[in-house]
Amino acid sequence: MSRPRRKSKRKIASSTEQSDSRPAEVAGAVAKPWSATGLLLVVMMAVAAVVMVVHRPALYAEVLSFDDTQYLTDNPLVQNPSWAAAGRFLGEVFEPSTVGGYYQPLSMISLMLDHALGGRADNLFPFHRTSLLLHTANTVLVILLLYLLFRRVWVAGLIGLLFGVHPLTVETIAWIGERKTLLASFFVLWCLIAYVRHARRRSPMGYGVAVLMFVMALMSKPTTTPLPVLLLLLDCWPLRRLNRRAVLEKIPFLLIACVSAVVTVVSQARTASATMPGDYPAARVPLILCHNIIFYLYKIVWPTDLSSHYPVPEPLSLAAPMVLAGVVGTCLLVAVLLLSWRRTPALLVGSVFFFVAIFPTMGVIGFTNVIAADKFAYFPSLGLMLILAWALSRWWDRPPVVAQRVVMVLVVLGVCGAEVRGTRHYLSYWGDTETFYARMIELEPGAASLHWGLGYYLYAEGRYDDAVSEYLEALRLDPDSPDVPESLGVVLARQGRLDEAIAHYRRMLEAQPGSARIHNNLGLALFMREDVDEAVTQFQRALELDPEFARAHKNLGVVYSHRGQHEEAIAALQRALSADPSFAGAHNNLGLELMRLGRVAEALEHCEAAVRLNPGLAVNHRNLGSALARLDRLEEAESAYRGALAIRPHDADLHYLLGRLLNRQGRRQDALTSYQEAFRLDPGHSGARRLLEADSGDSG
Repeated sequence: MSRPRRKSKRKIASSTEQSDSRPAEVAGAVAKPWSATGLLLVVMMAVAAVVMVVHRPALYAEVLSFDDTQYLTDNPLVQNPSWAAAGRFLGEVFEPSTVGGYYQPLSMISLMLDHALGGRADNLFPFHRTSLLLHTANTVLVILLLYLLFRRVWVAGLIGLLFGVHPLTVETIAWIGERKTLLASFFVLWCLIAYVRHARRRSPMGYGVAVLMFVMALMSKPTTTPLPVLLLLLDCWPLRRLNRRAVLEKIPFLLIACVSAVVTVVSQARTASATMPGDYPAARVPLILCHNIIFYLYKIVWPTDLSSHYPVPEPLSLAAPMVLAGVVGTCLLVAVLLLSWRRTPALLVGSVFFFVAIFPTMGVIGFTNVIAADKFAYFPSLGLMLILAWALSRWWDRPPVVAQRVVMVLVVLGVCGAEVRGTRHYLSYWGDTETFYARMIELEPGAASLHWGLGYYLYAEGRYDDAVSEYLEALRLDPDSPDVPESLGVVLARQGRLDEAIAHYRRMLEAQPGSARIHNNLGLALFMREDVDEAVTQFQRALELDPEFARAHKNLGVVYSHRGQHEEAIAALQRALSADPSFAGAHNNLGLELMRLGRVAEALEHCEAAVRLNPGLAVNHRNLGSALARLDRLEEAESAYRGALAIRPHDADLHYLLGRLLNRQGRRQDALTSYQEAFRLDPGHSGARRLLEADSGDSG
């Protein structure tokens, strides 16, 4: 009696495996839990090792691009790790002060922690290390999720490998500002895993963990807001538990998603920009959606000519080949998916999963100047992986089993090999910023924003002539650009071409008379040309237009100081700090003014704040050292001077100041060494020469 019963079970299991229904229950009848778990761990570790080796060049990428200034180089909270900084990231919900856009505190805190571990603009390794670890963890979580859904270890491992080494993942690892994509995906994957465990076992703890992980994901990047819909799709297939209970379980997720959506729209509108669908022509949104659906599928299947800048096609109409291909391709795709429903829900549900997950970044609400981006497809690609996992799971046990499996493994490994080659090729462009921009410009030579970005980098490197060339090319391509003319004026002034810069700013003011920034920049150029009175007029005009313009207050304070009006300078600098308490430059200048008036104890507070807010600027350390020296805190002053020298080791004046301090401490030989170094670096340094001659006379 027992034999027929076992035979019946095997027949049931076999027939179930050939369909796409309830794969989880099948696995329980096929493999022993302990053996499957051990094999799963081995596969996870092997795939993780391959992913880390393939992406290893990303650890040494030195690209700083686009919004990395907000996320790292110009972000005072990231650069000054503290509990207070973390509190500000968490507390600034509707109006983040240091990074424009939506609420993303956990991503910012993670970057701050990397800075605490040694990450700097000239040492990006700690940031890339964390990003690579997150991507590797996400790959492992993808394998675990697919295993829980389909109970095929090798299938889950192969698809996880396809995801982990895919060229589209390069951008999220090598781009500092894309930490948010990796971190949000990490929490969302944990959410899905916990939810699947809850769905299978009705575990209250699993449900609670899923809700918590969803909140964490939203606090990393709010584009994960559609997650409740994704959970319903999983309930439909492959979990097959879409019922009243499953719908009611989504209510907490939906409430959280609604709160996040409101916070996102408000914070984005207040600190950056958000273009609503009503601001576009009626046909724009459907054209963008059709274009992007086919564009992303194309890049996933054939990931060549990848870039971090895919401009909006001009014109955005059926006259553009890619737009036309998108419309035709989308119509055909929808027809195929609807027809497939009669045989299996896998194709339709997986595709809708992808579309829903990527929908927040599809351009319906505009917040960027590109039509698509590799990073946007990072997590949504899971929908396509569900389809692939279903297909491979169906074929895995088809006879002849061994031959079938060998062919499948070889095919997938061949695709992975092609992906590895593409990933390494794309990583070669992330070695430095200039190479990175040059590659994007090679692919899109008509993109004005890329020439402007390259010009900004060249300006920061001190290559002013090259920067001017790029800015002029950007202006030629986009004469109405709001940013490029201002940048051009700044570099002209830095070159000493003050008359050209001033004429340039005056032309800008004819077109934008209400721009406080242009008035401020014109004032700076006039001050550099020593037209002090007119400079004051321009700064005051800037403040009339924007009374909270901290930089204009600070610049006005500098002019008052130049005139010897120190009380007026202090008042202006205090107004700058009232408008922006984290303005390191205003703290530094206020400290100097207070020292000039003998108010050294007050000055010290502002000098310390300047160093805390911008520790990478040597002058801040120098002024802190001067304040400490005047208070006879000589050892602390020495530490401050040495901090300045660590940043500018070839500054003769810093060596001279350190020598004077060492002399006050009675360390005459050390002081003499510092004077000699100052004289070596600058033979014309009168102070160092005088003290060396005096020391020589004393010795004689």
